[in-house]
Amino acid sequence: MEKLYVVMVGLPARGKSTLARRICHGLKDEGFFAKIFNNGELRRSIYGSHSTQADFYNPTDAQHKKEREQIALRNMGRAKAWLADEGCVAVLDATNASRERRNMIEEALTDHPILFVECVNEDTMLQNICIKRKTSLPEFADYTTEEALESFMQRIYYYESIYEPLSNEKYWLRVDSTANRILEEHALEGSPYYNAIRQILVEVPAPHLFLARHGQTEFNVEGRIGGDPLLTAKGRTQAEALAAHFAHTQVDWVFTSTRRRSHQTAEPVLRNRPNVHTLAMTEFDELWAGDCEGMRYEEIREKLPAVTAGRNANKFSYAYPNGESYAMLNERVKKGLRRALFLAGDSTILIIGHQAINRVILSLFLNCREVDIPYIYIPQNEYYSISVTPRKKIFERIPYWLNYQLTGVRWNVYCCWLSTFFFFCVIMLSLSVLRFGAFGVR
Repeated sequence: MEKLYVVMVGLPARGKSTLARRICHGLKDEGFFAKIFNNGELRRSIYGSHSTQADFYNPTDAQHKKEREQIALRNMGRAKAWLADEGCVAVLDATNASRERRNMIEEALTDHPILFVECVNEDTMLQNICIKRKTSLPEFADYTTEEALESFMQRIYYYESIYEPLSNEKYWLRVDSTANRILEEHALEGSPYYNAIRQILVEVPAPHLFLARHGQTEFNVEGRIGGDPLLTAKGRTQAEALAAHFAHTQVDWVFTSTRRRSHQTAEPVLRNRPNVHTLAMTEFDELWAGDCEGMRYEEIREKLPAVTAGRNANKFSYAYPNGESYAMLNERVKKGLRRALFLAGDSTILIIGHQAINRVILSLFLNCREVDIPYIYIPQNEYYSISVTPRKKIFERIPYWLNYQLTGVRWNVYCCWLSTFFFFCVIMLSLSVLRFGAFGVR
């Protein structure tokens, strides 16, 4: 079977490594032997902290340019040897920003076809978060936060100065790495891997996603909509129950809305997890009810009957006066989910959202009709476990509040039984004392 080199292309913090891992894992799921060969890892093992300095990437510095080329050639040699042995697809993970570097790759790797995959990411927020994460890597351990940021930004500047988008290469794909969208391609026809790679690039992967709703709020009790209420005592207990349920489950990222009820529900989960990444996202804020914010449903029925009639006629498309509809919510929630999945990669995610938000998120995986989205069941005592890969889709609604209550009931029953047993022992001991102590042993 013909083999393949996949060569990543793109500026730093654009999602190349995340996409490389997705390609590699996806091909493995299809039964192909794939492996990543990362220039950065090889660079750090050879040059250590020396290669962290921004000048190491200066394209006008002849010595450092030669060192970077040697790293690339050595990594290509490793990939070539692996394909000559058992491998099927070798993924070369590096910036490969210039046409000069890509020419070098094409001249060195002539034994199998080369597919270039260019990562484009114009989402400024995601870029900034990715850059911040890069500056916290061990290679910047001897830098202050400001020094690390300055050094990395200078590195990006050097790469930008030589960056050339794909155009003359024989086979290539340009991908929006945050939107899971192929922007342009020069197809590699006849390859047993090409269609699989295209499918991997356009699918929205969610290998480990937990979706929970915030606990009960004051507005929930009063039948009010929207607002920014706090949790009730029951809601806080529900938050503790959620944390207890996840006590022995790995969680790498927790995403919330900017609302207080979402944050309060997340607090117990995060209490003993100092290394968990957290991010509050406006995209996950509850549907905005506009003029009806804070009103009771019965008030709306009495004072604004046209609103009730409009929502009853088409709950998905109807927007509250000066507010939102589910149709409007759809786009911002999809953007938020794409951002969350991009940042987390293959890590485990917990999203603590709201009723309408979670309905939209679920609909993106369930492929249900738009008119049905406003009626998806989102309880406050259960969460959804979602695992979506190219080969499987698993959805499960799991209770945590009931289990927490039953645990309390079992403990109470145990304490009651223990107290009864202790009381019985005291009575028997007292009887023994009266019988043998007062009258003597016979």
